[in-house]
Parts: sequence; structure tokens; C-alpha cells
Amino acid sequence: MNAEEPGPNTEPTDPGRGEDAGLAPSADAPPSSEASATVPTRTVVPDLVPARMVNEFVYCPRLFHLEWVQGQFASSDDVEEGLYVHRVVDQPGGDLPAAQEDTEAFAGRTSRSFWLSSTTLGVTAKVDIVEIDKDGVVIPVDYKKGGPDRHGQVHDTDRIQSVLQALLLREAGYRVTHAEVWYAQTRHRHAIEITDKDTGDVQQLLARLRATAATPEAPAPLPDSPKCPRCSLVGICLPDEVNALRAREDTPPRPRRLMAADPDNRPVYIQEQGTVVGVRRGRLEVFKDGKALASYRLIDVSQLCLQGNITVSPQAMRELFAREIPVCWFSYGGWFAGMSQGLPGKNVDLRRAQYTSAPQLLNAVASRIVDAKIRNCRTLLRRNTRAPLDRVLDQLRDLATAARGTLNPPTLLGLEGTAARLYFHHLPDMFTDHPAVDVSGFSAHGRARRPPPDPVNALLSFLYALLVKDLTATITMIGFDPYLGVYHQPRFGRPALALDLAEEFRPLIADGTAITLINNREMRASDFHQHAGGCHLTREGRRTVLAAYERRLAQEIKHPVFGYRVHYRRAMDVQARILAAHLTGELPEYTPFTTR
Repeated sequence: MNAEEPGPNTEPTDPGRGEDAGLAPSADAPPSSEASATVPTRTVVPDLVPARMVNEFVYCPRLFHLEWVQGQFASSDDVEEGLYVHRVVDQPGGDLPAAQEDTEAFAGRTSRSFWLSSTTLGVTAKVDIVEIDKDGVVIPVDYKKGGPDRHGQVHDTDRIQSVLQALLLREAGYRVTHAEVWYAQTRHRHAIEITDKDTGDVQQLLARLRATAATPEAPAPLPDSPKCPRCSLVGICLPDEVNALRAREDTPPRPRRLMAADPDNRPVYIQEQGTVVGVRRGRLEVFKDGKALASYRLIDVSQLCLQGNITVSPQAMRELFAREIPVCWFSYGGWFAGMSQGLPGKNVDLRRAQYTSAPQLLNAVASRIVDAKIRNCRTLLRRNTRAPLDRVLDQLRDLATAARGTLNPPTLLGLEGTAARLYFHHLPDMFTDHPAVDVSGFSAHGRARRPPPDPVNALLSFLYALLVKDLTATITMIGFDPYLGVYHQPRFGRPALALDLAEEFRPLIADGTAITLINNREMRASDFHQHAGGCHLTREGRRTVLAAYERRLAQEIKHPVFGYRVHYRRAMDVQARILAAHLTGELPEYTPFTTR
């Protein structure tokens, strides 16, 4: 991408765009007729498409589908800068005279920020500025964050949006001969002549757009396109990852590092009983007995995690919902009880695919998940035990191979159960002696819960709850129904799909964190409380575990499939999106996360 070329999604109503040719989608975009030939069509497409989504379609049909059809959106520095630049024309002002009036009498008048719609064109648009010149000609002016292309011309994506605004004004009865685009970077206006040919080109373009919108599967990603790096949806679209997984049988291309940056916001955990959480002036405030305990900028908060009896004000809940920040509820003992969020994700096609996928497809995904879990358990044992475990490692390898080759759920459950017994039997071999954490209790009990009888089980239960919490939030934001899984059977109140994806990450994230805590002697005897045959973490103990868990999620690793460096938190998001692409038919198979 050229240095001066704007990335997509730079403004809320008018993203900047790259250098395409003509009003049609660029040549590197796949024709929508191919998608419609293989994917069932939708029954309903909205009558009106926003002009800014036509802008998106010209830039990248896949981006258009993700944003308009699936309702997915992500912010970026370009988006935030565009919001700032666009603020000067976001406040409505000035009256535009009726088309029947003598507009020459209103020469010099300016109107800002108003909507126009046309059922004939099938388009709706928010016009930034409309000016009336001395001859009574109406001129729409569109504000843009970036600058013109390297030749000093209006980007084609910007041109189509201005043409649509001009055609809407013409249909409303106004005289329009040209439109203008104002670029903030150069602070200069560029005129766009409106010709009769534009009407026919727009109609053809809208027909292709509607055909794309009618298909539940998004168009294929652009191959090796310079448009991708600055696109705010690159972390959702996964262009190189999807193209690489589609080409696995051939020689897959090495993905560029297009992964969205690891987000700066992080979960906020609150354990103090009797506290009240509110919002004030863009900050999340925590109080108890009228005294402020903590304060966080809302832009720095990804989740609000509450353990025990904690109150959240209605104002705070509304603000968190508006910002798509989930509220995760835990029991005092650390069980993940549920999650509050705003409206469900708009990607109804993903949930429809999740509900209607064939049992054979779901069983194939389940077998890949179990295979990955067993292999990751084997890797953890191989890395962290000093005792000779060659026979056990061979058994786990054979169980993983057998799991990948079976589509029978009862058989799969038996293979996973056998592997789990082998793995947990040797889990204590990965711990060093620790005066505060007696691993002999785990050796005697094995993996046990409700309640966990010893410190190791208490650690694992709490870490597993945290992992399931994060995956529940992730898959819900993507658009999944977290309660319908592919391996774990639906059960009242159990996020089965989050438990499915957790299987791959339990050894790497949760078990790995427990090993680090014990072997580094970060836990103290006072961090555990034994009562009535059960062992629980104290508040200070949970605080130590939370810090270690967040450090683990922030650990950077080399992705086993794509080869770039990625944090564990981002890796979980990628896996959920790969599963979504498989269920909707975009990828031929599900590729699990395994490490060597």
C-alpha cells in the first residue's frame, strides 16, 4: 500500500479507500456469481443499502460482507482519527430549501449532516455538507480523513460515494452537476463531474452488491493485496490465514504478519465483597462504603469479572453493553456462573450454520479437537518431566492418532478419557517440591472437583474457569451460541462450545500456568483454605493466580500453523474464527491449535 493511500474504515460514515479502477469491484476480488453458484441464497436483502457500504464493496467485497451482512466491526487508529476529523460535519445544521423552490434565492446557503434515501436506487446516505452556488446548483461535499491517491486524484471508493449522494439529490428534485470531496490531509477540494453514464454504472454495481449480500458465505479474501495491512477488520477477516488453510493440500503461502495488534485493553477482576461498580466521566469506578477503591478508563477494559457479591449500577451496565464489554460472573469459590452482555452478535448466518451443521461435520471437528488436546498434553509432559516417560508418550501419541480417525462420539469420549487418566496420573511429575503446595494430594486423588480436595486441584479448577470465561466472551463476540457445542453435549447453563475450544488450550494455558506457579514458588500456604474436605483459594491466592494467568495469555509464541508471533489471547480468537469459517463453508476443515 502506498504511504499516502488511506486504509479502510477511517471514518464512521465515510471510510477512506485505495486505488481501484472504475465503479466496479477491483480485479483482485472474486466475482459474486461464483459464490452464489455454490452457496444457498438468503431469502431477504434489505431494500436500502447505506452508501458507505457501497464504498466498502468497491474497496473489498469481503469487507462489505463482514460489515453489512455479518455486522462485524473493529476499531483502529485510522477509524479513531477519522471520527475526530469527521466531528466538524457530524452536527446537523442549516436548512436545505425544498426542491420546488427557487434555489438561486438561497445562494451561499449550507446544510450539514442529513439523510437522503431512494427506493428507486435502493440507497440511503448521510450527506456531510450541501452547498448552493450562485446559479442555484446544489453541491454535495464529502469529508475524508486521508488524502487523494498518488496521482492527486479522488480515490475510486470516495468517488462512488459522492456520485451516490449526487444521484440522491437529483432524484429529490435538485439540480446537481458535480460533487466534491474534501481531504483533511491536503485541505483541498476535488470536483467530480456527474454524467449520465454514472447512473447505469451505479445500477450494475448495486446489482453485484446485492448478489453478494444474498449469500451467507463471505467472498474469498483478496490474495496478497496491499489493501489488507491497514484494514481495521484484518484480525476478523484473516485473509492470509484463510487463503493458507484453503491451500494446505498444495504449497500454502507463508502468511504475512497481518494479525491485528494485541489489544491494549484487559479484563478487570473485582473480588472485594460488598463493592459497587459504577461509571463516571468515561471511567469505571469501584466503591465500598462510599470510599473509592479503584478507577479504570473504560477504553482500557475488555471484560468486567466479578467474584462473589458485587453490585453493578444500571448506568454501568448500559455503558458496558454499549461498548460491547461483557460482564462475567463468578461464584465466591471461583466457578464461572455466567455472562451478561448487550444484544447478541448480528452474524445470524453463523448461528444458523452452527444449529444446522451435519452431524458428520461436527463429529469431524470434535475428533480434531480431541486429537489436539491429547497432543498438547503429550507436549507438556515431554517438556516438563525429567522421569523417563517414553511408554506414556507413545500411548498418548497413539490415542491422538486414533481420535483423529474416529467420527463416533462414544469412542471419542473413551479415547479422551483414557488419555486424561494417563496425563493426570503423571501431572505431578512436572512439579518440583514446594512447601506450600503438597502435590501428593493430587497424586492420591487424581483430577477431582466440586469441591477440589487439594491445592493442585484447586489451582486447576480456578484456571479452567478463567479459560472458559475468556473463550465464552470470545465466541459470543464473534457471533456463536456458546451453549451449543460440537463435542460437549448441551446441558443447562453450560457453555458447551467454549468448553470444546478450551480443550486445545487447557494444557498450554491453564496447566502451564499451574506448573509455573508451583515450580516458581509463587504460591504460599496461606493462599489455600481447607474446609469440609475441600480446598479453595483465598482472595490473595486468587489474586496471585489471576496475575500469572494474565501473564500467560500475554506470552508471545510462534503460531504452529501460520509461523508468525502471536499472544495466547489472540490465538484463542483466531481458533474461534477458524471454526466459524469452517462451519459456514469457507474452510474445508477445522485446523486445531497444537504445539510441538
